Amino acid sequence: MRILQSRSFEKKVRRFDKKMKKALDREIERIVDNPHLGEEKRGDLRGVFVHKYKILGTQYLLSYRFPEEKTLELILIGPHENYYRDLSHYLKSRK
Repeated sequence: MRILQSRSFEKKVRRFDKKMKKALDREIERIVDNPHLGEEKRGDLRGVFVHKYKILGTQYLLSYRFPEEKTLELILIGPHENYYRDLSHYLKSRK
């Protein structure tokens, strides 16, 4: 499966330390193994899945979608605070 990253996803991941990156890699592997691991959103966010997991006691949300067959696009990662607002804003700016 081909994995793409949005620019905002890349910027956030750059700030992660090694432990956080390892945990993120494990979660991405879980998503590749089971693409519907996250919860599919409705309304404006239709077609986007959000997977929740914890890193060092902090809950992170990882949003992704499948723009093409055999392609996984990682859209945004971050803590819950203002997450859905930022995700919605990002998706609207991409249209």
